[in-house]
Amino acid sequence: MSTIKVLNMAGAEVGTVELKDSIFGIEPNKTVVHEVVKNHLANCRQGTQSALTRAEVSGGGRKPWRQKGTGHARQGSTRAPQWVHGGIVFAPKPRDYSYVLNKKVKRLAMKSVLSAKAAANEIIVVDAIKFDSIKTKDFRAFLSAVKADGKALVATAAKDEIVIKSARNIPGVETSMANLLNVYDILKAKYLVLDKEALAVIEEVFA
Repeated sequence: MSTIKVLNMAGAEVGTVELKDSIFGIEPNKTVVHEVVKNHLANCRQGTQSALTRAEVSGGGRKPWRQKGTGHARQGSTRAPQWVHGGIVFAPKPRDYSYVLNKKVKRLAMKSVLSAKAAANEIIVVDAIKFDSIKTKDFRAFLSAVKADGKALVATAAKDEIVIKSARNIPGVETSMANLLNVYDILKAKYLVLDKEALAVIEEVFA
């Protein structure tokens, strides 16, 4: 097992904690991570894009000119795709882009990104993340103290409205509960900031 420092909210070292090699010490599988990120982005798509085909565009019921003898190419409708205001060929219609991945694939991808973060020293463990009131300034000071400036994902064991509301106006900073972490958010963030309870939840869920 690898050992990582535990900091307090002022950035001082207050102890150490061991990370399970089965979760934070595996060889990252880039192919699986790529598949899970694709799946996440596909599942996030609204799929509401829509355009009209030539059958759905209003007008165009009359043949614009006779078939022969005009010198023009033959035309049957002013709503054919080559006309201005014509219909769209193979027009996109509302659809569901989501699909399901195997649970084992998702689990391996999560372990891969956690292991990659641990290997790059981009996981920061804090003994407890607690604030007395909602204050963005205090949250910024906390991130600076633990050297997590920039893009950071802060995870707590349980939902904490004070943490969520203090962080929501800081660009690049996101919050999550430990059991709701996903591969895409971890990859997007430079640092993964966990309190000890959140680390215990992760190790319990992915053990």
